[in-house]
Amino acid sequence: MLGPVILAASRSDRMRRLISAAPVTKQVVDRFIPGETVDEILPIVRELTDNGLELTMDVVGEDITTPEQAEAARDAYLELIDRLKPLELGPRAEMSVKLSMFGQALPGRHELALANVRPVVEAAAEIGTTVTLDAEDHTTLDSMFAIHEELRKDFPGTGCVIQAYLFRTEEDARRLAAAGSRVRLVKGAYKEPAEVAYQQKHEIDKAYVRILRTLMEGEGYPMIGSHDPRLIAIAQELARTAGRKLDEYEFQMLYGIRGDEHVRLAAEGHRMRVYTAYGTDWYGYFMRRLAEKPANLRFFARSMISRG
Repeated sequence: MLGPVILAASRSDRMRRLISAAPVTKQVVDRFIPGETVDEILPIVRELTDNGLELTMDVVGEDITTPEQAEAARDAYLELIDRLKPLELGPRAEMSVKLSMFGQALPGRHELALANVRPVVEAAAEIGTTVTLDAEDHTTLDSMFAIHEELRKDFPGTGCVIQAYLFRTEEDARRLAAAGSRVRLVKGAYKEPAEVAYQQKHEIDKAYVRILRTLMEGEGYPMIGSHDPRLIAIAQELARTAGRKLDEYEFQMLYGIRGDEHVRLAAEGHRMRVYTAYGTDWYGYFMRRLAEKPANLRFFARSMISRG
């Protein structure tokens, strides 16, 4: 399986330099990351929302090594929120944040990340929207869930992400499927050991369905993060069985992947939110997109060959 190899490469400085220097890379990266600055991303926001879609926006970057970098990440999100304010999109444009960007791996860890992310959540609330805390590798999740719980005391719309491939997630889902919660379910995109995570696709898919059923039967707001047509159909059936209306759950997909499906679901009346990343530190995000789906890797390889 190439996925684990690519995920390992996502942490390699040598591979980062090699791939970043390849002339074709920018062309391929642009498929998934449509801009590096707020000025470049705002026209994308307008285009997507004009087409009946919603967004969750991610300023890419994870390898934070100093408190100053964590503060810069906070300020990048605050700038984004300030620029979104005149558009008056409210919850149609929310934020997704990785706590590693806010200092979760630095001295002070939990407290530092909470102190940096809170102003972002506050600013989002002021323009009528919210923030979802992305899940990262399994060693960070207890801290993420604790920060999520703390933020929800003042900002109950704060969401979080759970990953189907982790053994712990079924229990996490039961705890989170409560009234007022917002939970995005994804398969998972980090290299995790067999001691904590399913390794085979069929096992992950079955776990995804079990967890999604728990969320749909609960009292919270499920967010289905998947491009898999079979899982999307299953999600629709689970929603019908649970008696959910179309505005009581939503689909989420990545920018640049299955754009026709984004439009189709929105046209059917579903809430369809596009995960839209931007920024200059794109490498880790890009490599996980390649690892998630063989078609993405084939697309990159064909581009490399044709340009070679």
